[in-house]
Amino acid sequence: MTFVRWHHTNRSTLNDLLPEAIVVVPIGATEQHGPHLATGTDWILAEAVAAEAAARVHERARRPIVLAPPVPFGASDHHLPFGGTLSLSPETLLAVLLDLARSLHADGGHRLVLVNGHGGNTGACHAAAAAASTRYDVNVAHVDYWQLLSAPETVPVPGHAGQFETGLMLAQDEGFVAERKERPELPPEVAVDDVALHTAESWRRIDGYTDRPELADAATGRRWFDQLAAALGDRLLQLAEAL
Repeated sequence: MTFVRWHHTNRSTLNDLLPEAIVVVPIGATEQHGPHLATGTDWILAEAVAAEAAARVHERARRPIVLAPPVPFGASDHHLPFGGTLSLSPETLLAVLLDLARSLHADGGHRLVLVNGHGGNTGACHAAAAAASTRYDVNVAHVDYWQLLSAPETVPVPGHAGQFETGLMLAQDEGFVAERKERPELPPEVAVDDVALHTAESWRRIDGYTDRPELADAATGRRWFDQLAAALGDRLLQLAEAL
């Protein structure tokens, strides 16, 4: 079947494709990623994985795949104290995602896949998917792309600007990654079993990034990227049958 990028395509073609198509929207963030990594990391990776996945499988998909432009801003208020961050409130992000679903419905589309690249967006993506399916009669799937990777237990996935994201960005373009210094061992995190704990102090304590980015390399990042694209491509094939 067909694979097109929404923003490269005219309205006549989109009007023909959308009633049967799966529309994939990468969602990321523009936020600080430590002193070494590009602020666009989350949306760059979400778009790259989604585009590669669609390119690999569209000929086998039973529906056209339309890749929308990425949403480059996310819920990143917790990164504002470090600078380099453009954030939406969670409420605004939810409204943006619902407006996109509403627009798709008005355009004649019925199937939406949110490919999320930022942990702070997960709740809004989940809420938007549930609400859009009832408000606009749009079938919505949501996936956090990093959940598709089977990585070694020694590598925190996704972390934040750590070994995982740094490796993926090195594989995209080494210009996205500045010099990385060896990181001293961090004090143990405060944790409560089975409870998600959010504090501003936790980000300050780790200087706004996690684990060991200095251990990342482009070759490993490329292997991870290929695994992610293959796994997402497989999910798109399944969604073409299910949605």
